[in-house]
Amino acid sequence: MVNMLFKKQPIIEDVTGMNEQIYRKKVLGCWLGKAVGGTLGAPIEGWDGPHHLDFYDPVPTTMVPNDDLDLQVVWAMTIAAQPKPVVNSRVLAEAWLKNVGFPWDEYAVAIRNLKNGIMPPFSGSYDNWFVDGMGCAIRSELWACLAPGNPERAAKLSYEDACVDHDGDGMWAEVFLAAMESAAFIENDVRKIIEIGKEQIPTGLKLREGIEDAIRWYDEKPEFGYLFDKIMTKYKSDNFTDVKVNFPIMVAALLLGKGDFSKSICDAVNFGEDTDCTGATVGALLGIMNPDSIPEKWLAPIGRDMVLSPGIVGITPPPTIDAFSDMICEMSKHIILDPQPATSFEPRPIHACAIVRPARSKAEPEQEVSFPGTFCEWPEVLPDKHELVLDFKFKISKAGKYVVMFNSKSQVIVDIDGNLAFRRSPGDMAPSFHRAPWNQEVFMDFEPGIHTIRAIVQRVAPNTRPNWVVGVAYADSLQWVPDAML
Repeated sequence: MVNMLFKKQPIIEDVTGMNEQIYRKKVLGCWLGKAVGGTLGAPIEGWDGPHHLDFYDPVPTTMVPNDDLDLQVVWAMTIAAQPKPVVNSRVLAEAWLKNVGFPWDEYAVAIRNLKNGIMPPFSGSYDNWFVDGMGCAIRSELWACLAPGNPERAAKLSYEDACVDHDGDGMWAEVFLAAMESAAFIENDVRKIIEIGKEQIPTGLKLREGIEDAIRWYDEKPEFGYLFDKIMTKYKSDNFTDVKVNFPIMVAALLLGKGDFSKSICDAVNFGEDTDCTGATVGALLGIMNPDSIPEKWLAPIGRDMVLSPGIVGITPPPTIDAFSDMICEMSKHIILDPQPATSFEPRPIHACAIVRPARSKAEPEQEVSFPGTFCEWPEVLPDKHELVLDFKFKISKAGKYVVMFNSKSQVIVDIDGNLAFRRSPGDMAPSFHRAPWNQEVFMDFEPGIHTIRAIVQRVAPNTRPNWVVGVAYADSLQWVPDAML
């Protein structure tokens, strides 16, 4: 069973002495701190640091919508609507399909997998280039608020959420944060809180290594510039949402800030990368630890109204952050953890014809190959000055405009139905239809039927195996077309 992965003995067992008023104040501090940090970081999300913010820029007049909060509101409303408020991955997966329309990264992959009948935990692990993204780590606060002072229980609750769209380091990132934030309800020492979080995740994770590196580097030299250079040198990623770079950032910001709310969230954001998420998470943790630490100057511009993104549908949330906090406090008295056993799952392979040949030669015979999904890797290193020619088929059921993506680090030439569609020089990967790198996708009109993609992969980095993500999406929603690849 999944829950055997977690420590059997809770780190903090008795939380019954927590005053209800204090608990409610900390829950409110959590969401206000998250709103402040997310609003601060949103304008520069994905930008390389370092930055030099010391306040909002631009100064908002309302809270900025942020998926960091959006998805937790969906979970809370879903759970609260049940006769008995049960938490398990199946309940959350159903809510995902019903209420979440975001076409972004792992969110969209999870939607595609769920529509294809792939249930958690496989919906998060299968065919997901963004498995280590920040998408579930930013949903940790709800579980901490529902299990205050009980890191083990918060960790177990968060797992049910994380496995819907993540696996590996990305999944354990949420578990780590949920445990930390749960501990923050009754502990004020940041280092101790970090250690409590670490107790709930396995050893040997790159995520854990990054957390420990950040602590060690801080102890060596507690200066922003030094930590920035160390973190970026070792953990900088093609994907700015990668937890392996963003978690050392958050740990460094917490240590540098020494409990000062303003300094901590500004440092988190000034490192760059996934700034709305790092700022929001650091703000939430400090809001739990000490709600009074949030200066009024940060709260006044954004107000207390609940503001959700238009990608969230089918729910009517509480009108204010205060009302949302009250709902969470009431839910915490009744919440039931009901993990569901994993069902069997066999990946549905996609097929291609492939040729490995000297560049521009046409003499090599074709071979039939299969890949375990749209996120593919050639099994061998290409010989020097050779290229890989891949032929795929995909199915269109209804005439209309679609997006075809072939995202690779290598130089690529892509034909669709025999005509040149796009080409690109070697570069980064970001296989999401809303932010694929330049010349890695094309918008086209298609008639119903079977269509072809020919991708010629060239100039592969020496001693590496070429990899890529290939897929088809609806042009209007940028959501993956389920089962399009044949």
